[in-house]
Amino acid sequence: MPFIADTPESIEAYFMLARRGALKLEIAGMHHSSGRSVSKFLKDKYGYKGNTKQSILEQYEADLREWGVLSDEP
Repeated sequence: MPFIADTPESIEAYFMLARRGALKLEIAGMHHSSGRSVSKFLKDKYGYKGNTKQSILEQYEADLREWGVLSDEP
């Protein structure tokens, strides 16, 4: 299903989902193109607590669901 991000809200939602994907890559031991740790970025931006990338991902996904960016549907 195509997705067109043509409003400031949809563009921000796209970047939020891109950060989620980059964090999943980090958890799998891979790197992404920005070079900066997404988990550190999210901890700094949203104040997440935790020592593992997995715990940061869980907190971030909970917030994405609360904000309506991520749904529970597959």
